[in-house]
Amino acid sequence: MTQLEYARKGIITEKMKTAAAAEGVDAEFIRAGIAKGTVIICHNDKTHQHGVPLPVGAGLRTKVNANIGTSADDTDITKELEKARVAVKYGADAIMDLSTGGPVDEIRRAIVAETTACIGSVPLYQAATDTVRIHKKAMVEMTVDDIFKGIIKHADDGVDFITVHCGVTRSTVERMKNEGRIMDVVSRGGAFTIEWMLHNNRENPLFENFDRLLEIVKEYDITLSLGDGFRPGCLADATDRAQIHELIILGELTQRAWDAGVQVMIEGPGHVPLNQIQTNIQLQKRLCHGAPFYVLGPLVTDIAPGYDHITCAIGGAIAGAAGADFLCYVTPSEHLALPEIEDVRVGVVASRIAAHAADVAKGVPGAMDKDIAMARARKKLDWDGQFAQALDPDRAREYRANSPVSDHGACTMCGAFCAYKVMDEALKK
Repeated sequence: MTQLEYARKGIITEKMKTAAAAEGVDAEFIRAGIAKGTVIICHNDKTHQHGVPLPVGAGLRTKVNANIGTSADDTDITKELEKARVAVKYGADAIMDLSTGGPVDEIRRAIVAETTACIGSVPLYQAATDTVRIHKKAMVEMTVDDIFKGIIKHADDGVDFITVHCGVTRSTVERMKNEGRIMDVVSRGGAFTIEWMLHNNRENPLFENFDRLLEIVKEYDITLSLGDGFRPGCLADATDRAQIHELIILGELTQRAWDAGVQVMIEGPGHVPLNQIQTNIQLQKRLCHGAPFYVLGPLVTDIAPGYDHITCAIGGAIAGAAGADFLCYVTPSEHLALPEIEDVRVGVVASRIAAHAADVAKGVPGAMDKDIAMARARKKLDWDGQFAQALDPDRAREYRANSPVSDHGACTMCGAFCAYKVMDEALKK
């Protein structure tokens, strides 16, 4: 049985106990959340035995995902493996391999073997790139069987969750055309699907064959991450008819997946103005029956290339506080280039800041403990204590080490006039 089926029967599994211990909650809380659909445990039960199950959902710590993977312009597998190591070192809970260049099978398998972190992927990329590179055909000539072979291959390789753009339908495309958008479709999987649909004059095969998809993922107990093919790629396109229509379809597919015993999370926008983020979270939770929400950002402005890890962190903090459960990081190189190793580090830390700020805001158990410990260490000018609580202790140590400090023990901002030192002396009198 899947974890969802066990939970519905009132059975607490070892995975649920492990998840509860990691989150500092009761195992029954995890079981009840899974049974309701508001909590998932991402773990490929069949082929990723060395992976650590990842709990995501309501009442739990907000998780962070790091996207890595090659492109046709950069196929260095060594660099991608180092990105995976760096992402995990700095706190990523999951890694998505989005490789489309080079030996993509070898890269994916190496990433799965490299870490115990939860691994996600987009199998449609596999089908599309194999069609072009191996079969020497146009991408639109891939068959329905090619798409499902890619899904099975990723499941066999140990992927824990897969993004599938099942809500990209002909009716949603028409709504987008009728309303009009500046950026049209910016989701790569969504664009692949729409191009295939228009060329072949057919419905989305993952929508038409959703039951076939459910049969495959149930065998491995993989989580379905229902992708947002119509996520807005700029602020002006946010919360339009195409985006919401797709979300309605994803809500319907969520119920079908639950009926089949398959765990689900929903992917969300994208580029969203600050004042629309909370509404987007509320819409998703209502239309998708409380299923965990996995958001890319959201990015709150379009004019910060080189700094989009910041625009992402701003939106992610607001989204997380409003109820988003899983944040996909964005790096400084977003919209500009494939991220380098340092970009991965910065992107992960920025999203971890957002996730932690959100956890404090929504009262996740224990979320503020590290902030309190940091405050106490700062008051005592206990630098090692501060580094121990820091989200990126290496960066904090670098700044401290590169700053000339005399025997006053404070930082060079205030030096001997440090407020902590002044107050210590004043309160002793």
